[in-house]
Amino acid sequence: MEGPVYIVSCPDYDHAHEKMEMLLSMMGGIDRFVKPGEKIVLKANLLQPAAPEQAVTTHPMVVAAVARMVKGAGALPVIVDSPGAGYQYTSKTLNTLYRKTGMVDAARAAGAELNFDTTCRAVSFPRGKLIKHFEVINPVTTSDGVIGLCKLKTHTLMSFTGAVKNNFGVVPGLSKPGYHAKLRDKAQFADMLLDLADYVSPRLSLMDAVIGMEGDGPGVAGSPRQVGLLLGSVNPLALDIVASEIIGLRREQNPLLLAAAKRGLTPSRMEEIEVVGAELSKIRVPGYRLPGTVEELGIEKHLTWWQKPLGPWLKDWLSQSPRVAPKKCIGCGICRDSCPADAITIINGRRKAARIDDNQCIRCYCCHELCPEGAVELRRSLMHRLLGIGAGNRSHQEAVRE
Repeated sequence: MEGPVYIVSCPDYDHAHEKMEMLLSMMGGIDRFVKPGEKIVLKANLLQPAAPEQAVTTHPMVVAAVARMVKGAGALPVIVDSPGAGYQYTSKTLNTLYRKTGMVDAARAAGAELNFDTTCRAVSFPRGKLIKHFEVINPVTTSDGVIGLCKLKTHTLMSFTGAVKNNFGVVPGLSKPGYHAKLRDKAQFADMLLDLADYVSPRLSLMDAVIGMEGDGPGVAGSPRQVGLLLGSVNPLALDIVASEIIGLRREQNPLLLAAAKRGLTPSRMEEIEVVGAELSKIRVPGYRLPGTVEELGIEKHLTWWQKPLGPWLKDWLSQSPRVAPKKCIGCGICRDSCPADAITIINGRRKAARIDDNQCIRCYCCHELCPEGAVELRRSLMHRLLGIGAGNRSHQEAVRE
């Protein structure tokens, strides 16, 4: 068995500290992962400035709980992240991010530091399968170790975001679109994420699944969903496999697990993982809504004999398209700045609003992910309906009944 995954129930965030201590105790204690005098990066998921109750970011009470334990072990906890593409990695951005996500309160309560070092550097990673060089924020390169504090969320591009994808936050904000521009295929993007996780090599990955996100996550377009769990593992991939199982995301719907299996990584299947602290059959969440985009994976399986030759040509037609809801859009420009294809402009008419050029759009969904107003919506094409492909946001249980 590779990388046991530990699970404890946590009904609400008021119990976060108590339950996190229980989880770490099961894993051998915090002293197993940090030593006195070390500088430990707490890599939270701080995608965008969003209130904790929106379930977009790692909850501050989870971050504070881990920070207290790191501090108690004699190390220095530093809360770190670079927000999503479209947000400049500046002190001003970080100040807003920390304040709105509750990290200021978390740091104060736990005696942790908030990172304001906005420098970055190019690093070499010769053993990367796809990526040999990364641009990485300096707090990560100068720390003694990293603890990943991820959030259980659905993701329109990658189906799911957890412990592995959390490492994408070590890439500075406006450098992220470059990866989307070059790696337009989901399999390639998954390969990059596996390389990056290998580079960061967090000593420990902990998942906030007290309140997860379902639907068209990972931004404000997703919906909070009670899950009531905290998870931990030294193996981020194992952690993601178990979390995917809990929400009913099948292996063939998860590009990351498919890429891991193609590389021959272990674990890449649920059968290869030991779960400690809970029985999966008792903690699976029924009816968890997946992103509508999951149907784009393995689309060839849904095509009839006469449609199969058209598969490559239909690929773009079968992907969901981002569209701007004019009444919600405030013309802030975050979608424009996050777009790797320069497909978005801000129109100054009677009312400022974004406009997406569908011919230039590469379907990376960065605009949908990062819009703070939820003004970028994903719409199914006419071809989806003509081919009779099922809605992607069905639950796993609904699919199994077919």
